[in-house]
Amino acid sequence: MTETIDRNYLEIKSLDSLIECKIPDIDHSIDLVKTIDFQINKFFYKNVGKKYRWRDRLIWSESDWIKYVSNSQVETYFLKLANDLAGYFELIIHTNSKEIEIAYFGLLEEYHNKKLGGFLLSEAIKISFLKKNIKRVWVHTCTLDHKNALKNYLARGMTIYKKETINI
Repeated sequence: MTETIDRNYLEIKSLDSLIECKIPDIDHSIDLVKTIDFQINKFFYKNVGKKYRWRDRLIWSESDWIKYVSNSQVETYFLKLANDLAGYFELIIHTNSKEIEIAYFGLLEEYHNKKLGGFLLSEAIKISFLKKNIKRVWVHTCTLDHKNALKNYLARGMTIYKKETINI
């Protein structure tokens, strides 16, 4: 059986274009994973992605995960509310083109519908532009992702620069 998926590629070219979403008044932090600990990436990939058919990395071995998170161009950040992990994003820094890709982004299901997605995306964009010489932040999303994903990206000031339809 074939399924048609619409994929949108979005970008934002300056921090001035960001339409920031403030976090609700709760105890929180956004932290960079500083050690090479693939378990955080694997945990979020599996638990955020299970509803959205994130499958590519499910076959990765431990050494595949370690190689990925050891790459100096990859950074992982996680959102913590009080003492609970709530969401994450992975950035891939493309130094030569002076851009950052938000490779993975999401919240654990129990943190949906709490206005955290807009806040976390705002922070991902801000953190990206604070890196040296970054001229563009981009992401792609598709119709398999959360129903509010595209709306969130657009609401933060990102614009669609490419669309495609694929069959899976």
